[in-house]
Amino acid sequence: MTSVRTPDPNPGWLSDLALQETRSRVPILYVEAVPARVDSTGHIEHVGVLLRGSTQTNQIVRTLVSGRVFHGETIRDALQRNIEKDLGPAAFPRLPVSPVPFTVAEYFPLPGLSPLHDPRQHAVALVYVVPVTGECNPRQDALELTWLTPEEALAPSFLADLEGGRGQLLKQALAWSGVVV
Repeated sequence: MTSVRTPDPNPGWLSDLALQETRSRVPILYVEAVPARVDSTGHIEHVGVLLRGSTQTNQIVRTLVSGRVFHGETIRDALQRNIEKDLGPAAFPRLPVSPVPFTVAEYFPLPGLSPLHDPRQHAVALVYVVPVTGECNPRQDALELTWLTPEEALAPSFLADLEGGRGQLLKQALAWSGVVV
């Protein structure tokens, strides 16, 4: 959730100042997605991980597709919008039939309260595995999308490199999807 800020042409609900104030007082709802390439039987062949700049650490970090849910926006619409924002309009995600996530992730601004950390805020994210069938071209804050086999993605050194503890979410996503390595 930490990224280089590109001005949002349709901010949806709060100015940057109002968002900063709100983040300091209430948890913010997000959706996160693990993009996946699947075979004809639905088994994951590759998962996508983004490379982007972090304004918090001024470093390049690996992360998942993520973004806020706007006021008045459905979970499905938020997933669609954030996947398009990060992967481009030709990614062609196959959104889940049900808006039930495979897990709910809770990020805290203070490290150590949970394995997931976001120094800006207390955030709650609904996390999904979303198959994509089209051409993915990183946009906005995303610099690159890397496709990894499940074996590559589950390497402990790679999982540790994911921003804010998201390696745990990637590992959970693959386990939930039935990937055994």
